[in-house]
Amino acid sequence: MKRFRYLPGVTTLEYDKGLCVGCGSCERVCPHGVFTMNGKKVQLTDKDGCMECGACALNCPTSAIRVTPGVGCAAYIISGWIHGKENASCGGEGGCC
Repeated sequence: MKRFRYLPGVTTLEYDKGLCVGCGSCERVCPHGVFTMNGKKVQLTDKDGCMECGACALNCPTSAIRVTPGVGCAAYIISGWIHGKENASCGGEGGCC
């Protein structure tokens, strides 16, 4: 999902490898493939690909993942898919984010 980006380095996604039990739930539910299995633990491989939907954190049984859904620009990314990036909007007052 390298082509779906808004601003690099702004996601609220946090991952604590020490808490990970390697269940792979985050890898299965992430729509952008931000996580990959690396042996018995998950690895955060594409942090800037995160659209802050919160699916990974909601499905993590050990709270190894934290994210504040919607703080980034998930709405902007989705709008870009639908309307094309040049016509995308997150609906925020005064423009996007």
